[in-house]
Amino acid sequence: MIKIGIVGYGNLGRGVRGALERNPDMELVAILTRRPVEVKNEVGDITVVTLDDQGASVDIPVDIMILCGGSKEDTPQQGPLFARSFSTVDSFDTHADIADYFQRMDVTAREHGNVSIISAGWDPGIFSLERVVGDAFLPGSKGYTFWGPGVSQGHSDAARKVTGVADARQYTVPVEGVIEQVRRGSTPDFTKREMHKRVVYVVAPDVSEHERIRKEIVGMPNYYADYDTEVLFITEEEMQKDHSAYPHGGFVMTSGLTGGNNRQVLEYRCQLSSNPEFTGSVLVACARAAYRLKQNGARGAFTLLDIPLGLLSPHSGDALRGSFM
Repeated sequence: MIKIGIVGYGNLGRGVRGALERNPDMELVAILTRRPVEVKNEVGDITVVTLDDQGASVDIPVDIMILCGGSKEDTPQQGPLFARSFSTVDSFDTHADIADYFQRMDVTAREHGNVSIISAGWDPGIFSLERVVGDAFLPGSKGYTFWGPGVSQGHSDAARKVTGVADARQYTVPVEGVIEQVRRGSTPDFTKREMHKRVVYVVAPDVSEHERIRKEIVGMPNYYADYDTEVLFITEEEMQKDHSAYPHGGFVMTSGLTGGNNRQVLEYRCQLSSNPEFTGSVLVACARAAYRLKQNGARGAFTLLDIPLGLLSPHSGDALRGSFM
């Protein structure tokens, strides 16, 4: 049994716990959280530990720690901290900072003899694989990534970090006309603003703060500044009634020519009823891979681009070749 710890028990942490229940080769042995009393009441017999700056040195027999905090503030701090004591998996999703974060995690994990799989989810993660495959199979092609319509956990978390915001939910909405252009074989250059818009529903009790909050969200670099963003203020009751689910999805499309100048368009679609539950399932598969990598003597940081796909699966190589090829 691969022993798993969860760091942070919000929507993603719950998604990981649910995924672990469907993977009989893994066992949840600990949850580290800033809300230990509340979480203990929810999870019963599972060991619950208070998460603080010293939480990474907790003496629990964990093979892999799955980090489930937000990418804006939690994971950049917690990743290197936990990589000193454990092998880790996370879903860090600030694309612009992945290269720097990878280097930090690689140095720390190697120094302490651990394996850290970073930025594992559906984007970055699965969509990253699709972009690489499209580029490899169609040299000189153009790739396009469309997200949504759906709730972005990372962007919602970033909006919630704004002072005065009690809750926030961000919907990414692709521009349908642009998707159809690519499907027809057109390969123009689009700006981020031309491909998507963002709609943010915000609960902020102090009405006098609404304009400041709107400006801070709309101008936030790496999250909102490059997009047309609409901020809508609603009540907590409206948030619970209309925005309690976390659907998401999107498309990766590659358009290019092959030897006879024939146009080829590759399209991968991801349609999710629950973003955190699916991301949690990806993290759990990566925890299996991290465990196997370490057992095989590997050390340092990895992404999904660096991992043989068979390491993610509970099936043997013979079974994969016999049933999945």
